[in-house]
Amino acid sequence: MQKNILIKYEEIENLDVVSDLEKKIINKAISVADKAYASYSNFRVGVAVLLENDIIITGNNQENASFPCGICAERVAVFYAKSKYPDLLIKKIAITAKSEDFDISSPVGPCGLCRQVLVEYEENQRFDIEILLFNREKMIKLAKAKDLLPFYFHENKLKKL
Repeated sequence: MQKNILIKYEEIENLDVVSDLEKKIINKAISVADKAYASYSNFRVGVAVLLENDIIITGNNQENASFPCGICAERVAVFYAKSKYPDLLIKKIAITAKSEDFDISSPVGPCGLCRQVLVEYEENQRFDIEILLFNREKMIKLAKAKDLLPFYFHENKLKKL
């Protein structure tokens, strides 16, 4: 049996039309991307996480000469948000990237590890996490993290029956 997956998203080519709150988290993500520790790849990612009480937590990628030791900006921000404010839920996450070595022509999405993290947090809260992927030219807005990873890993597979 063949089945289809439909992923809905909005593409916005004029960032002047987004809400003031979205502009605020976009600007925070841009500013923190500049501070990323990306001295090996020169690929800088900035993230702003909006919590349900409108606190904004930022994060950026952190590299290391021993490449597997680095961590993505999305997990830096989400893990900090959930450790500092464990009872607050995540409303939105804005993600941007820039490179000193090449032009990034379209918004960049999170890696598979970060997608799994976002989906799992979304599964454990009462509303979806809106995803904003953006660069200078446009924004891709997804209504929920599950749209990034439709066949995600379910933690119930780790539990004894």
